[in-house]
Amino acid sequence: MSCCHGKDQCEHKDLRIHSKDISEGINRTPNRAMLRAVGFQDEDFKKPMIGIASTWSEVTPCNIHIDQIALRAKEGAREAGGAPMIFNTITVADGIAMGHEGMRYSLPSREVIADSIETVVGAERLDGLVAIGGCDKNMPGCMIGIGRLNIPAVFVYGGTIQPGKLDGQDIDIVSAFEAVGQFNKGEIDEKRLHEIECRACPGAGSCGGMYTANTMASAIEAMGMSLPLNASTSAIDNKKSEEANRAGKQVVKLLEMGIYPRDIMTKKAFENAITVVMALGGSTNAFLHLLGMAHSVDVDLSYDDFERIRKQVPHLADLKPSGKYVMQDLSNVGGLPGVMKILLRKGLLHGDCLTVTGKTVEENLNDFPDLDVHQEIIRDFDHPLKPEGPLYVLKGNLAPDGAVCKMSGVPVKTMTGPAKVFDSEEDATKALMENSIVENDVIVIRYQGPKGGPGMPEMLSISAIVIGKGLGGKVAMLTDGRYSGGSHGLVIGHIAPEAQVGGPIALIQNYDMITIDITTNSIYVDLTEEEFENRRKLWSEPPYRYQRGVLNKYIRLVTSADRGAVTD
Repeated sequence: MSCCHGKDQCEHKDLRIHSKDISEGINRTPNRAMLRAVGFQDEDFKKPMIGIASTWSEVTPCNIHIDQIALRAKEGAREAGGAPMIFNTITVADGIAMGHEGMRYSLPSREVIADSIETVVGAERLDGLVAIGGCDKNMPGCMIGIGRLNIPAVFVYGGTIQPGKLDGQDIDIVSAFEAVGQFNKGEIDEKRLHEIECRACPGAGSCGGMYTANTMASAIEAMGMSLPLNASTSAIDNKKSEEANRAGKQVVKLLEMGIYPRDIMTKKAFENAITVVMALGGSTNAFLHLLGMAHSVDVDLSYDDFERIRKQVPHLADLKPSGKYVMQDLSNVGGLPGVMKILLRKGLLHGDCLTVTGKTVEENLNDFPDLDVHQEIIRDFDHPLKPEGPLYVLKGNLAPDGAVCKMSGVPVKTMTGPAKVFDSEEDATKALMENSIVENDVIVIRYQGPKGGPGMPEMLSISAIVIGKGLGGKVAMLTDGRYSGGSHGLVIGHIAPEAQVGGPIALIQNYDMITIDITTNSIYVDLTEEEFENRRKLWSEPPYRYQRGVLNKYIRLVTSADRGAVTD
């Protein structure tokens, strides 16, 4: 990393690390002619070309406002001396895709986002990047693209949604999912169900609790790849627009300082991200996405790192889905920097890690006040929600390569029960709604992994119905697919190897006795290796669910969940 000091010293530095392929030489006259048609003038070809990757879309409230954020980032980059251009990539609305075939496209959309950003930046020879994400897969998708490209970049989060209000109480999208179970149980009527539907999502922004979007935004800020406060500022706050403007300016500064993503996204930076996720009680999707992001920058990250850090970091945040508060509440009392300050004081963060500000984590945090002393959202170290982090890695003969679960708000530590086996979420949901699932059952939903799903569909719909029907903590759910950041209860996902490749979960039968023991990080089925082998001889791999198109390509390329379900 090479830095220059002061504007005068940097003025002579050519920041066109890639765009000179276009902006210099007689042979590039046609290339420049194309750019003149979109507004470039002579002086712009002497400036670094900055891409603004926007995930704006009308298909989800998470991203509905990002077009305006992108414009502000573009203004900032131009004001700092760059030649910025906005381009778009896709988003999938997880809440809308949930519970049906559409969810199979959700995790693959992470790869489409990463691939498309890499493609545009690589083809257009851009020198720097601001990537803006809203819904769950946007953030890791943007970050995987940034990691592969390794050009100066800043990530901007579109921000959290405000909580909905009903009878003076905060509600959100998970309230709507759980209301389906309450309606099925007879606790609420159709009128009340409709009221919840109409008020759960009041406007722009990503799901408000410590679900996947807010989890990943927090992880990225902790890693140093976004500006401080980026994760906790809400979507409709005017400060979000100002953040985007500063991000645009900061990319040009990163070019001046010669700071690249791989200077920031180090092993210690990923450890900081995991630490913050554990303290906040984040989504289990953090395993998949942080592993995928680490792969993009050749950082050796594994389940062992998550488990090592979990044992060191207490769960401090009383945030939904298992807690009381939402991200907006955290923003009101000091935001993520306040949380990071208390973790740093306890020696749980690497304060010397470089960030996109050009300063270290510790230097950044010195600029922010402590959390409000009267707040109840973040516990102190003497009164944590749990003395260790709530995101566990389990292993055993049912998941030799690992499985993950989130134990915040779940008093049950061990459970043994008979398997009720389903090869689709739809069949399991039908059985649940027909009251065929009873206390102490272990619901097994398989062929939902990266290849078998494909795309590891999230199980928020069925897990929320379990909660709504009053079965939370009374039944367990296992899958080689995923659970949403909004899921809570005794739910274990990411079981690897998955069923599609012949993992042990493919061999489970109804009424096999399964034991989950959080105290020993284990998950076992009461079968001998001989019984497993006999069943394995009778098993054959089912045909891929999709024989053409993006999902067929994904099936053929994707790795297992314990490797981040990456495709490259």
